[in-house]
Amino acid sequence: MSQTTPSNKSPKNILQKLQKRIRHNTGKAIADFNMIEDGDKVMVCLSGGKDSYTMLDVLLHMQRVAPINFDIVAVNLDQKQPGFPEHILPAYLEDLGVDFEIVEEDTYSIVTDKIEPGKTTCSLCSRLRRGILYKTATRLGATKIALGHHRDDMLETLFLNMFHGGKLKSMPPKLVSDDGKQMVIRPLAYCSEKDIAEYSTQLEFPIIPCNLCGSQENLQRKMIKGMLQDWDKRYPSRIESMFKALQNVTPSHLADSSLYNFKELQTQDSPFSDGDIGFDQPEFDPLTSEKSEDKPSSITQFEAIEVNNL
Repeated sequence: MSQTTPSNKSPKNILQKLQKRIRHNTGKAIADFNMIEDGDKVMVCLSGGKDSYTMLDVLLHMQRVAPINFDIVAVNLDQKQPGFPEHILPAYLEDLGVDFEIVEEDTYSIVTDKIEPGKTTCSLCSRLRRGILYKTATRLGATKIALGHHRDDMLETLFLNMFHGGKLKSMPPKLVSDDGKQMVIRPLAYCSEKDIAEYSTQLEFPIIPCNLCGSQENLQRKMIKGMLQDWDKRYPSRIESMFKALQNVTPSHLADSSLYNFKELQTQDSPFSDGDIGFDQPEFDPLTSEKSEDKPSSITQFEAIEVNNL
């Protein structure tokens, strides 16, 4: 009788590997940008979508095993959309035992009153939502506001700004609000949407769709998302390469005179650190298919926690 060897592709092993990768990438982003510090109170903005559920899940894990102490409060903004299942999130958060607050603000009526039928509501909705969350963070004494944007969101925003805004601008992993009073962090900055979607499915998060904007077709962001997804299918590693470019900016090889002093640029007899390499052989650093957690690297406290706690 032949014996069968347990497959390393069993649902349990797939989930464990996926969870390890998401935790690793989140821990690395937190460490790289010093997102969470000892004594912080992190307000986790929970929309009911796959991204924010995953962010809360990972941050609760970090809170249990990290070498620093920080508090978490989950906040959901009930925008009074018709048919919004307002019982789902309170039940889920009570079951988790996490501190939470549901903020009720009728932004739905404001958006539908101000925006013509068929027009994109995302911009106004986002501004209203962000203002309410900032006020809530102040009231709760939160030192950090955690949003669930991931790597793909950051790339989509980069192309949106290039195509429609004439700016080389994306979503930073960490930023200060325009009034200078709030610190916003994006712990999932290094995580791919594919991983998050699969993780959400595996853990069966009670997803709540956004009926306010989810029914709108041909949004510019959806078009960009489709473009990136097509590239990802046809050209493996292109998404990873583009994201790497966000972390390797060379102002001397762009055209923004406010970032680089082109006017006073002079030749010199010695090697020039920002000089053109047109006379040198090009050197490439091709991305491989290896996953980041399989590569040797220096491990920070946040990066290492899942290794010792799986």
